[in-house]
Amino acid sequence: MDESGFAPRRRSTPVEVGGVVVGGGRPIVVQSMTNTDTADADATAIQVVRLAHAGSELVRVTVNSEAAAAAVPEIVRKVRGLGAAVPIVGDFHYNGHKLLSEYPDAARALDKYRINPGNVGPGRHHDDHFTAIVRVAIDNGKPVRIGVNWGSLDQAVLAELMDSNARLAEPLDARAVMIEAMVESAVRSAELAEATGLGHDRIILSAKVSGVRDLAAVYRRLAARGDYALHLGLTEAGMGMKGTVASAAGLSLLLAEGIGDTIRVSITPEPGGDRTEEVAVAQQVLQSLGLRAFVPQVSSCPGCGRTTSIYFQELARDIQAYLRDQMPLWREDHPGVEELRVAVMGCVVNGPGESKHADIGISLPGTFEDPVAPVFIDGALDRTLRGDHIADEFKAILDGYVERRFPAVGAAR
Repeated sequence: MDESGFAPRRRSTPVEVGGVVVGGGRPIVVQSMTNTDTADADATAIQVVRLAHAGSELVRVTVNSEAAAAAVPEIVRKVRGLGAAVPIVGDFHYNGHKLLSEYPDAARALDKYRINPGNVGPGRHHDDHFTAIVRVAIDNGKPVRIGVNWGSLDQAVLAELMDSNARLAEPLDARAVMIEAMVESAVRSAELAEATGLGHDRIILSAKVSGVRDLAAVYRRLAARGDYALHLGLTEAGMGMKGTVASAAGLSLLLAEGIGDTIRVSITPEPGGDRTEEVAVAQQVLQSLGLRAFVPQVSSCPGCGRTTSIYFQELARDIQAYLRDQMPLWREDHPGVEELRVAVMGCVVNGPGESKHADIGISLPGTFEDPVAPVFIDGALDRTLRGDHIADEFKAILDGYVERRFPAVGAAR
């Protein structure tokens, strides 16, 4: 482990997905999934683009019907026409072998296929349907994610392991058998895919559960079974704070151990809510762990009896929103700006000190303090703001700092 207590990244085989490389020590990839009816090409394309603009580096769409499969090429054309190059992944359950065979344009248009080995077919049909999908992937040069899920676990594998466990002198508990069955399903499926002819460097594995401790247990075992690239995610994480916190906890445990090459946060959106929230949460997990940087970070205090005014809360909120709103332009014109650290503090106790530690910070006056707001830049007092326009003045100072610290592309350095 390094001085932060993080383990080195696990060695994994890199997999190229539509120009994005997953694994092989490359930056951990953020992905998401649409929740539109895929047969509605316009709605799905718009949501793919919105997710891509929010920072999703892979976007998965459900392909569950003939209408959905028929719409895939049009979705891809529309997404590209809107200027988004994000790879698009097809999610198949139950009938993937038929859809990919009967809609070759969809098979060609997608950048990756996701197969759930628990849903490809029962009994003797299982291997036939699974290998049919794999052969389409081989013919089209596409990678495959073999995605096991405990809600749809391969019952044949589970039954086999349960029978073997029952014969042990000291049988394992049901949870341990389930975890082992998930790992076995993923690994056996990968071996079958390779035996069918799919390259080792065309396979990504996942084994998703909805409990944090179970997630850690299954991925630790899966990581030890080979060097396949791994996709992490807490499935059915839940809504709101519960889903966000549980996802962050589960992902952080594994990422700190060096496990994981791509992640998704599967939170339930509020009715009519913004699907891009899951992208923001995934990015924040990686940025909070220091693994990647996506948007300038704002440090702000929680407030106390010294900060009975809500002014600093409003300013912290506004500055954070301002930074995220500016990022589409800044990302293009000011490389490195995502590393910027900003502090918005509420009183003199920790305000000046925290502001000095940031690249740029402001310490607002707390209750009964002098109505002044010192601004610190690169650790030194730059100026003191007063009056009714502190927020606008600080944003202007922030803009100027970005221009100087992160010169525009092509500008003289």
